Amino acid sequence: MANVRNLKKDINYVLGDIIEAVYVWEYANTDKDTKKSEAIIDEAIETFDILIAKVNAKDIENPKAHFKAINAELEEKGRALIEKINKLG
Repeated sequence: MANVRNLKKDINYVLGDIIEAVYVWEYANTDKDTKKSEAIIDEAIETFDILIAKVNAKDIENPKAHFKAINAELEEKGRALIEKINKLG
């Protein structure tokens, strides 16, 4: 099932890029407190765990709708995390 594999890759790439962006921000802003940025990383990891668990769920009735909902949730959570990165000051 290539669709599941691609969805897992998307989840990994999106959240990995977000974590990398936080690390870049921390590196560029060594004089600022990192509590908020570390919270963003923790939230990204938690989101990853939740979405992968949903992808691996076996007891789904409509796979197409299930995976489409996961993709939409990834986009929503990704945008929210990016907004939080942009608000780091």
